[in-house]
Amino acid sequence: MNGKRVLWVPGTDHAGIATQSVVERRLWDEEKKTRHDLGREEFIKKVWEWKDKHGNRIYEQLRRLGSSLDWNYERFTMDDLLSKAVKEAFIQFHKAGLIYRDNRLVNWSCSLQTAISDIECDDWVLDEPERAKVPGHPENKTYEFGWIWSFAYKVVGSDEEIIVATTRPETMLGDTAVAVHPDDERYTHLHGKMLQHPFVDRQFPIITDGKLVKKEFGTGAVKVTPSHDPNDYECGQRNKLQFINILNEDGTLNDNAGEFKGMLRFEARVAVIKKLEEAGLYKGKEKNAMVLKVCSRSGDIIEPFMSPQWYVDLNDLAKKSVDAVANGDLVILPESKVSVWNEFLNNIRPWCISRQLWWGHRIPAYIAWKKGESKPDTSDTNNWFVAESDEEAREIAASRLGTSEFEIEQDPDVLDTWFSSGLFPFSVFGWPEKTLDLEKYYPTHMLETGHDILFFWVARMVMMGLQLTGKLPFNEVLLHSLVRDKNGKKMSKTSGNVIDPIDVIEGITLEELHETIRKGNLRKDKQEEAIKTQKKDFPKGISECGTDALRFALCAYTAQGKDINLDVARVEGYRAFCNKIWQATKLGFMFLGASFVPAVDNKTKPEGLYDQWILAKLAKTIKDVTESWTTYDFSSATSAIHSFFLYSFCDIYLEAVKATMFSPEGQNEEQKAMHRETVYTVLEESFRLLHPFMPYLSEELWQRLPRRPSSVPAQKTISYTNYPLPSTSEHWENASAVEDVEFLNSLNAKLRSACATYGIIKKKTATVTTVVTDQARHKLITSQLSTIVALSFLKELIVLETEVIPSEAATEIVDATCTLYIHLQGIDAKKELVKLDKSKANLTKQIEALTKKQQDERFIEKAPENVKIQIAENLAQFTLELAGVQRAIDTLSSMQ
Repeated sequence: MNGKRVLWVPGTDHAGIATQSVVERRLWDEEKKTRHDLGREEFIKKVWEWKDKHGNRIYEQLRRLGSSLDWNYERFTMDDLLSKAVKEAFIQFHKAGLIYRDNRLVNWSCSLQTAISDIECDDWVLDEPERAKVPGHPENKTYEFGWIWSFAYKVVGSDEEIIVATTRPETMLGDTAVAVHPDDERYTHLHGKMLQHPFVDRQFPIITDGKLVKKEFGTGAVKVTPSHDPNDYECGQRNKLQFINILNEDGTLNDNAGEFKGMLRFEARVAVIKKLEEAGLYKGKEKNAMVLKVCSRSGDIIEPFMSPQWYVDLNDLAKKSVDAVANGDLVILPESKVSVWNEFLNNIRPWCISRQLWWGHRIPAYIAWKKGESKPDTSDTNNWFVAESDEEAREIAASRLGTSEFEIEQDPDVLDTWFSSGLFPFSVFGWPEKTLDLEKYYPTHMLETGHDILFFWVARMVMMGLQLTGKLPFNEVLLHSLVRDKNGKKMSKTSGNVIDPIDVIEGITLEELHETIRKGNLRKDKQEEAIKTQKKDFPKGISECGTDALRFALCAYTAQGKDINLDVARVEGYRAFCNKIWQATKLGFMFLGASFVPAVDNKTKPEGLYDQWILAKLAKTIKDVTESWTTYDFSSATSAIHSFFLYSFCDIYLEAVKATMFSPEGQNEEQKAMHRETVYTVLEESFRLLHPFMPYLSEELWQRLPRRPSSVPAQKTISYTNYPLPSTSEHWENASAVEDVEFLNSLNAKLRSACATYGIIKKKTATVTTVVTDQARHKLITSQLSTIVALSFLKELIVLETEVIPSEAATEIVDATCTLYIHLQGIDAKKELVKLDKSKANLTKQIEALTKKQQDERFIEKAPENVKIQIAENLAQFTLELAGVQRAIDTLSSMQ
């Protein structure tokens, strides 16, 4: 609409872990089979079947939301085109020495038996101890969490013991040291002494480590399990400790666990504590607030686990990415996220890119050995090589080994989904081939995404783009808010609180909502909790809101950097706004008539005051919206449009001209013609202004409008019309008309408010005298008398220049030049006083409650800024209303 060529590329990733876990769960539920029962090839076929059936939901949502995507460029990360790019990227990174193999600590899901990233983990916050079930463990058992257990190790050759504490007692089976602070005098005499493990034939030292140990915390002694704790891992590397892994990939204990071999890890926890008690080494337990990582897909407790994986060294690329933002080549909005960007990249660690899955891009790495020899160490990166195909791999193996008699294996693991997603800005255009699309559209201009994946996706796209193309993949990053549920909880399939936008668009009953939970991917033990939440949040289901209302609501909610607590009731409010637009347009068409032909352009300047005013307001709205687009402040843009159309155009202008437009044929024809041109202009400009937010409604109504006469063929769709700009509407600016009508609006508001306060609620029954001492204002009111009477629903408005106070009248001051006297003859003062006393009591109660909140230091400290602002605004409004009620009470009391 701004005359630019635009390409918005649609795409989805294969969501390796999420998709495989869903298909595996369904395979078990429906056929009682595992993927291993099927084999890799057959299982992959099952996944493709599921993807073809269910994987297009995101595209359906985008289409229903009216997203202006170029569907010719639709891409999926497992497509042949993108798969080719993924393999080439891995090979290039490996040749550059940036990809290597290493045995390091990873987040391990025992349930899925794969390494996972932080974004695939949820935080389980434990303020108090809890018992919980664990996937893979007996269904009828729960296990303790939120405690810290203490026990002792015996010092070899001594009667002394040293007490340590842990939240994971089972990991003591992998302890290889106890650390104390070098300055802690309590343990100086024990430095270097050996401790005896009570359950396995192993001794290990007491070491000093000032980084790991805080001498004032607990006993000042810390057990060290380098293979099962991130901090202990670092300590183990610093002190060259032994790394002993006690877990198998499925979460059972291995040979290193001695008598506990084969136990499930949390069964082993119970057994270890019992054995410590029997050995007289157990010292008790205490409550311990903590946060546990939980696999978002399986609900399993994450284990820090030593495992050989593929890694990418990102140090140099991270520095280049930080520099790109610092020198302005890459802009991140909102700017508050730049510090997050720098924090991530300045402290970057090697990226673990391998996953122990079958669904995904298989890693093009191979290991080979001569026949008759043992298989080389798979954790040693030097034993691996990469190739584009099996044929090339065999050629490389023969060359490396000097024989054609060898065994060869491709790594069974697949790449992290983010690896393929990180290539998206250029792989979609055919990279690594030098295509016309790549030349035309890469680098792209903008990336728009959620702030929660700034590091997981955005930073990786930037680093991969720099490495593989030598260019930034985009020069601007706009981070949108996260859509949470109305209680502020992040929407998650594993929580069952996701709101499908199509359900908001079409509407859905409560029972149908429940059915989405039952047929979804949520674990059985979580389903009832999700259904309970649905009953609370949507007791009557979700009513049909339509696409336009949902889009407008989401944009109205959006404030850069702040998350959206989506309340569907607010979307329903914007559905009412859509209906208001429709009804106002219907009235406008009645004003225009069937034979109306608009002027050639919008340059006409009407003579009517309200016409001048509404066009000036339109010009101001266009200016405000343009500024909001420039700064991506969609909330302000929607607010400006909503306020203009609803409160200026519908509530004031249309009502102001209604009497003229409905006057008999032959009367006020010049005024009618002027109003018709104004109504047409406002509607036509408003539809174009609304179009990015409400594409369907604006298109439908715009199509029904007549076109301005022109030698240029009219556009077939509003999408190709010019978006309203300040440069095409500045001729409507009119400060004088705005000032005059704003005064009349305040006068009308005072009149309506005063009549309501005194119980004169029936239309066209109130008589009001106004004394206006300013000649210009007197002339203005007199010239607009019929409009004021119509807008204020009065019977009569008497305008005087000198102070003549009517008897039995209430006084309301508009400003220093204008005073209102509301005639109260015939009012039942006693009856109205009863109502006013109730209003006073209610307002006083609300003011006291809000004042109490403002004076509550704890509330002020914790309350969000927008809540505090709303409280202040409500307090000011209620105080103003109370003053008006008190004046009315005083006036009516004097009449008794």
